[in-house]
Amino acid sequence: MPKATSHIERGSAEDLRTELRKIAPGTALREGIDMVRAAHSGALIVIGDEERVIPLCSGGFDINVPFTPQRLYELAKMDGAIVMDNDGEHILKANVHLVPDAALPTSETGMRHRAAERMGLQTRAIALALSQRRATVNIYLMGRRFLLEETETVLVRADQALQTLLRYRSALDATLGKLTTLEFQDLVTIDDITEALGRFETVKRVAREVSRYVGELGTEGRLVKMQMEELTAGVDDVYLLFLRDYAAKDSARDAQILMDHLRTVPLERLLEPDVASSEFGLRPSQRTDEHLSPRGYRVLAEIPMLPIAVINRIVDRFGHLPGLLTADAEDLVRVEGVGARRARAITIGLARVRSHVAVV
Repeated sequence: MPKATSHIERGSAEDLRTELRKIAPGTALREGIDMVRAAHSGALIVIGDEERVIPLCSGGFDINVPFTPQRLYELAKMDGAIVMDNDGEHILKANVHLVPDAALPTSETGMRHRAAERMGLQTRAIALALSQRRATVNIYLMGRRFLLEETETVLVRADQALQTLLRYRSALDATLGKLTTLEFQDLVTIDDITEALGRFETVKRVAREVSRYVGELGTEGRLVKMQMEELTAGVDDVYLLFLRDYAAKDSARDAQILMDHLRTVPLERLLEPDVASSEFGLRPSQRTDEHLSPRGYRVLAEIPMLPIAVINRIVDRFGHLPGLLTADAEDLVRVEGVGARRARAITIGLARVRSHVAVV
């Protein structure tokens, strides 16, 4: 049998979350795994990627029966591995000997764990190694190793992450309030932009951590998910408007590309004004104490019933927020899509926003 010697590419974070949801609490698979773990029975279970997994199986039994937790529990009493289909709905093989490429590196010592780690390297299947002595479950997936933790432990960690997210969201809101005040006074500097950028990225990164816990918790994570969604409501939309206000390229598409890129930059680097200004594409002279005028996207979005298409045209017409603030109703009416009624609403809306921000 020819051996595959190349590693499977590591999947994205979303790929990993999708696969791990198959064994989250509330699923039949998790019920079966928990039954095996509670009985202190060792087991080696491989789920999915049949195209690559089946050629790596030797001996055992071809059973191809519908999955039930009880069947998994009984079959785990045999020494060999259990192979399941991608959806976890059928048990394809039992008591098989797995023969992954022995040249693949592994840090494990036990035979079961070594085989599982190599299967996780050579295929895109989920390989589970259940330790008989310690009643632990190690997951090997896309070249990574995870420990399947008890639901209660994950819930505690998720709650701690939610508390952290709450604090960071409050800090973000306070920073944006301060930024809005400075915008109306035309006193924004790159330090202010850097602070706001750090707040946005911190909230989004903690939210991604909570999202991972939600995936691990399965049906037990519904309340955590609701709390996370409440704490992050509107953050992405405001973040994009903030980027459109200050980045060199202000189209919605360019802002989305920039936001996707910023998530890959280490947070500690984004907190450096020189790095932040470079990411925004600002010219060198704007990396000092020079004041930066926002285009006005974020402030205009706070005015009710003002479509983004009209906001785009207003920004195109006036260029930046200071120019908009000096405009009167006649100036606004000249913008396509802004009639007398909408011009009055914009004037009142800007005054309302100004009155709601704290004076620095």
